[in-house]
Amino acid sequence: MQKRSFTEGTWLNEPPAHQVQGDEFLVTTAFESDFWRETSYGFIHDSGHALLNDFPNESSFEVSWRLDYDQQFDQAGAMIWSDEKNWIKAGVEHADGAPQLGAVVTQGTSDWSVAPVSDWMGKEVHLRASRSGDAVTIRARCEGEWQLVRLAPLDPNREWKVGLHCASPTRDALIVRFTNIATGEADSSLH
Repeated sequence: MQKRSFTEGTWLNEPPAHQVQGDEFLVTTAFESDFWRETSYGFIHDSGHALLNDFPNESSFEVSWRLDYDQQFDQAGAMIWSDEKNWIKAGVEHADGAPQLGAVVTQGTSDWSVAPVSDWMGKEVHLRASRSGDAVTIRARCEGEWQLVRLAPLDPNREWKVGLHCASPTRDALIVRFTNIATGEADSSLH
């Protein structure tokens, strides 16, 4: 993996503030920022923050951040974006009193999968998205081995972008402390 500058890319919904501070990239979210499309809740939110670069086939993207947020639906991780109806966000979202590792895959409407990771609180989380053929493999880790989060379809005929992501649907001014961004070749295995 090759380390990348925090500030490379184009913002999808530029946040109110962002700055490199030492070895970290601090991003401050806007109030009621989020990404979601219709399922169950009936609303569409396209206001979350993502700093995106090209995501060519047979490549991977990694992002790391400090899991130090604790308000309902606070979230950080990676965004894989084609357009407002086709995207994937993956990372850790605080929901129902605990940090939850998961992903939202959107193809017209959104789905959501989560698993609690309470022991990750206060630590550095690493997330990796690996694009190959018609799929993306998403893995995460915190002080241990990579674990599979999601294997999802990714239309190879679409143009895709990828980058860091954060949002705060229920509060203003969440500060996410990103610690690393890197790119490289796609993973050779699914598991």
